[in-house]
Amino acid sequence: MSGSIPPAPFFLTTDLAERHRLYGELSRSGPVHRVVLPHGEWAWLVVRYEEARAALTDPRLATAGPPFAAELDPGLRAAINSNMLNVDLPEHGRLRRLVAAAFTRRRVERLAPRIQQLTDELLDPLVARAADSSFDLVAEFAYPLPVAVICELLGVPESGRERFREWSFADVNASVIGVQAYAAAATAFVEYLRDLIARKRREPADDLTSALVGARDGSDQLTEDELTSMIYLLLVAGHETTVNLIANGVYMLLCRPGAWAVLGAEPERVPSAVEELLRIDGPVQTSTLRIAVETFEFAGVTIEEGDTVLVGLLAANRDTTTRPDAEDLDLTRSPNQHIAFGHGIHLCLGAPLARLEAQTAFTGLLARFPGLRLAVPPHEIAAEPGLLMNAFHALPVTARPA
Repeated sequence: MSGSIPPAPFFLTTDLAERHRLYGELSRSGPVHRVVLPHGEWAWLVVRYEEARAALTDPRLATAGPPFAAELDPGLRAAINSNMLNVDLPEHGRLRRLVAAAFTRRRVERLAPRIQQLTDELLDPLVARAADSSFDLVAEFAYPLPVAVICELLGVPESGRERFREWSFADVNASVIGVQAYAAAATAFVEYLRDLIARKRREPADDLTSALVGARDGSDQLTEDELTSMIYLLLVAGHETTVNLIANGVYMLLCRPGAWAVLGAEPERVPSAVEELLRIDGPVQTSTLRIAVETFEFAGVTIEEGDTVLVGLLAANRDTTTRPDAEDLDLTRSPNQHIAFGHGIHLCLGAPLARLEAQTAFTGLLARFPGLRLAVPPHEIAAEPGLLMNAFHALPVTARPA
């Protein structure tokens, strides 16, 4: 498709309500559409719920890695793409088993007291000054909380975290910023991770990086590129998703009259509310890219071998053709089926951790800021343009009396 055709507007808009409106129009007009991605490539975009679930488990669609992967230096490509997100069965099963051996539920559950402590440490100074000023929820709470959690889980020293936002932003926005900026950030990130791995080999500790260094399944062990790539993935995915879950959720609640107060009065509903916020305004806009390994018919269209296919997670979760009330916020919705964390073999391994962090974060915010509201009108809060994430760069809020 010609590069003169502009990318699909829902990828580039800075208006979150407009993004949802455009996806809704697309979903109502059909389950699968040809669209242009931000980097100029065209793809099939699946936007309805049932078709999205089917596409995420269809063996005729192979994982393709991130945009520009083929243009990277082979050594760099191997160091960032040799993880379970970018491979299919049987290799995916092997990698997931090795990582799951270290990323256990017990290790995640042990983090609960520390997550609570970090939440309190971030909220205390905000409460102290909230009566006099507004603050950026992303910069001062939604971002530092999951970054601290995943870095402590992986054993990343505090002194090494200052550039993570820059590196991570480049990774999830490669389609927008271009291959050169993406490659430069990835190179710096990989250099840092290789140094971290070397230090953990010399001085292993009770952290996930040390556990991954020694992870084995019989005689099988992660290769050096697989190890580097897995830690790369865990650091990026381990905070980007949760940052957006917290920020998008607060925004959604504050935009719906009375929703914040209702949830604050019934904090026991926070776990079900988190699931509804994942569904209605999830942190991830689309799946990673897939490539058709053969020509086949899917949902009324012919997908040719070699075509790129993308699953619109955000659109599918609001598919009103499947669920007429899909655009309604219902904090008590049960059961609540959604694909915010994906579906099938690539279902997010870190979903339990993201849920735990979000539940702790929302419980703390509701208790400390019962009168929280947006500091500016909703339409003035800009969403990040992009292909992968559904995110805000900043979210100004205030607890001052109206």
